[in-house]
Amino acid sequence: MAKQPNQTQAGTNIQEVRQQNAQSAGAGAGAGQFGTEFASETNAQEVRQQNQQAEARKAKNSGRQGQ
Repeated sequence: MAKQPNQTQAGTNIQEVRQQNAQSAGAGAGAGQFGTEFASETNAQEVRQQNQQAEARKAKNSGRQGQ
């Protein structure tokens, strides 16, 4: 099958993809707000503490398996 001038070998319409990329770039500001909303609700210190406690439990439990 001969490749069309505005398509990739797989048949993707290059112009359509460029247009979709341009539209999604404009929506980037709105998408950023979504991620920022949840980031502001996260207490980083609390997450670090929970991770540390989980690691301590994991180390404690892995020590028991060898006995």
